[in-house]
Amino acid sequence: MKVKGVARLDRRTKNLISRIYPGEIAVLDHEDIDQVACDALIQAGIRGVVNVKASITGKYNNPGPLHLCDAGIYLLDQVGPKVMEVVRDGELVEILGNTLMKNGAPICQGIIIDKAEVHKKLREAKTGLADRLDAFVQNTIEHARQEMPLILNDISFPHLHTNITKKHALVVVRGRGYRDDLRVIMPYIDEMRPVVIAVDGAADTLLHLGIRPHVIVGDMDSVSDWALRRGSELLVHVYPNGQSPGRERLQHLGLEAVECQVPGTSEDMALLLAYEKGAELIVVVGSHSSIEDFLDKGRKGMASTFLTRLKIGSILIDAKGVSKLYRSRAHGKDIAKVALAGLIPLSISIAVSQPLRQFLRLIIMQLKLAAWFVR
Repeated sequence: MKVKGVARLDRRTKNLISRIYPGEIAVLDHEDIDQVACDALIQAGIRGVVNVKASITGKYNNPGPLHLCDAGIYLLDQVGPKVMEVVRDGELVEILGNTLMKNGAPICQGIIIDKAEVHKKLREAKTGLADRLDAFVQNTIEHARQEMPLILNDISFPHLHTNITKKHALVVVRGRGYRDDLRVIMPYIDEMRPVVIAVDGAADTLLHLGIRPHVIVGDMDSVSDWALRRGSELLVHVYPNGQSPGRERLQHLGLEAVECQVPGTSEDMALLLAYEKGAELIVVVGSHSSIEDFLDKGRKGMASTFLTRLKIGSILIDAKGVSKLYRSRAHGKDIAKVALAGLIPLSISIAVSQPLRQFLRLIIMQLKLAAWFVR
């Protein structure tokens, strides 16, 4: 098989996604390409992927490369680091079998990844899952002990012009299926007009859907310059060690921003921001909330996410996967079951910490959201 196109290179896949065009070939240095990145490459309309490393190692269940194969995108793996030196961004290259060519001469060779190979690696992932889960849980517990005082105590966020107090807050993250979930809850967004908080690159998706985020939160590494310049308030994530990946970029762009030092991920920071600023209800789309999500992103634990959700408690609604519920055309009795199931943890939390009046308001909101999601 032969695939020809312009090469786009970047060692960080999230940076490449924002500047690659249909018909081009992505040249990556990305072991175990996560599903979100793969779906974004598919949406970009690329023809092929050339990867310095293994796109799927079999360490865990990683369906992203399977999506690439299903989309008809040619995948050439493990070509080695030399490709980043001999191919320049924008040059015309050709994939011929397991060889990458430039100007008719071979540059490097790799391994062709097809559906059969991906399925083989996915089977391998199942056999070693128990050991990896044990290490993941131990790491989560260890870091949870360290981060507990930092997250569960009050966090001092800087002043924002955007008022979140007693309003609904919609936090949007670039997670699995987040675009589909956003489209499904558009009636909720139109009716309730929540304060929209985008985590990094989710801002671009929101803007393309006609929604301008009130606040953009994060490292500012996967959001485009175009989105950053659209007038949203910018809150830069500063890690406990003082590092801030987004600080230099925003200074270079001449954009004003405020900073906040918070442990954990930018997603955790966005949720904590909404909570500490007094949001009445927080709806999160595209969240990373399962072990599979975190393994897919290459993270070794989820301590900060666990603690963040523990702190926010009953005012958080996770809209992840609502597009699947919508496509299944759930019946009224199914919606009722979902709503009632959600009330069980709510009732326990409310019984020990909040007044009945607020509890009843949250019940109504839960039921309304369930109805919006399946319209």
